[in-house]
Amino acid sequence: MIDIKHKDTGEVLASIDASSLAGADLRDMRLNGADLSGADLSGANLEFSDLVGADLSRANLRGATLLSAHLDDANLAEADLSRVRAGSDRAALAAVMTGANLRSANLEGADLRNAEIRGANLKRANLSSADMRGTDFSLSNLCNVSAAKALFIHANLREANLCCADLRDCHLNDANLVRASMHEANLGSAQPGGFTVVNLANFEGANLRDARFSNVSAQDANFRNANLTNVDFTDAVLGGAILRGANVAGANFHGVELASVTMEFANFSKALNAEIPSYKKNLR
Repeated sequence: MIDIKHKDTGEVLASIDASSLAGADLRDMRLNGADLSGADLSGANLEFSDLVGADLSRANLRGATLLSAHLDDANLAEADLSRVRAGSDRAALAAVMTGANLRSANLEGADLRNAEIRGANLKRANLSSADMRGTDFSLSNLCNVSAAKALFIHANLREANLCCADLRDCHLNDANLVRASMHEANLGSAQPGGFTVVNLANFEGANLRDARFSNVSAQDANFRNANLTNVDFTDAVLGGAILRGANVAGANFHGVELASVTMEFANFSKALNAEIPSYKKNLR
C-alpha cells in the first residue's frame, strides 16, 4: 500500500494498493498539493487528474499519460518527462501546466501538442525532438533550453524568453514570437546541409541580438521592428520576409537574396555583406 500525502499538511490524499506507482492507474484523482517528489511514475496514467501545486521534482514520469491533467504551479524541476503524452490534436484534451516549474526537466520526445504552459519556468529544460505544435508558451522562461529537432509549428511564444536557446533544426513555422527575447539563440543546424525552418513566423519587436540564423529558411517571416543587431543570416532564405523598421546594425547578410525583402525604414548602412538591389537603395 502506498499513501500519497500532501506536501505541506501530511494529509493522506490517496492510498494506492500497489508496491509501486510505476504504470499505476491514477486517473481522475485529486492530488493537488501532493508530495510525489522523486516518485517513480513511469508509464502511469494520470489522465484528468488534479496535480495543481503538486511536488513532482525529480520524479520519473517517463512515458506517462497526462492528457487533461492539471499541473498548474506544480514543481517538476529536474523531472523526467521524456516521451510523456500530455498533448493532443484537440486542445481540450491537452495538459495544463500554467506557472509550472520545469527547470532542467527532461522533456525529450514529449508530446505537448496544444498544451497550456504559460508563464512557466523551463530554464535549461531538454525539449529535443518534442512535439509542441500549437503549444502555448507565452511569457514562459525557456532560456538555455535544448530543443534541437523540436516542432514549434504554430506555437505561441509571445514574450517568451528564449535567450541562448538551442533551436537547431527546429520547425517554427507560423510560430508567434512577438516581443520574444531570443538574444544569442542558435537557429543554425547541427549537421551539414541541415536548416531550421521559421517560414511565416512572427518576430515583430523581438530581441534577436547576436542570434544565429545561418542557412535558416525564413520565407515570409515578419521581423518588423525587431532587434537584429549582429544576427548571422549567412545563406539564409528570406524571400518575402519583412524587415521594416528592424535594427540590422552588424547583421551579416552574406549570400542572402534581398530582392523580395521588405526593407523600408531599416538602416542597412551598418549591415554586413548586404547586396541591396539598386532600385531599393533610396528606400527610407
